[in-house]
Amino acid sequence: MNMIAAQEVKRRGIAAVDELLTQGPVQIVKNNRPRYVVISEEEYEMLMTDLAEARLAASEADVKAGRVQRGSSVTLMAELRKDV
Repeated sequence: MNMIAAQEVKRRGIAAVDELLTQGPVQIVKNNRPRYVVISEEEYEMLMTDLAEARLAASEADVKAGRVQRGSSVTLMAELRKDV
């Protein structure tokens, strides 16, 4: 991953990040500690799509394993009150 100091971004502006972004994600370091990661819009969209697919797969696995219950909010609130 490409790294750049926050001071360099402050000095040169977003152009400093743009140059590195062509080579992949850019980690911005502030006070010698990684603080931020900048990714392209395309990488962000792929990340969000992968995350959504993973969440859907996990939900489908929960349904198949019987870890899902159907009910109403009234039923849920009644069950929560019993636990108190």
